[in-house]
Amino acid sequence: MLEYFFQCPHCWEEISFLLDTSENHLNYIEDCEVCCNPIEVSAHFNDGLILSFQAKSLEQ
Repeated sequence: MLEYFFQCPHCWEEISFLLDTSENHLNYIEDCEVCCNPIEVSAHFNDGLILSFQAKSLEQ
């Protein structure tokens, strides 16, 4: 597990998620711990290192 810090695409507050680096790819939805809006998280890993990370709003 890896704690990753980034800005919420809704409220712009810095938040963190725990990412499971044992998988090569993660894609899931989790609510912001500050504003409670949903965030779609996508991450790619190789040998426990982050290759890419994206957090985007589900609202259009």
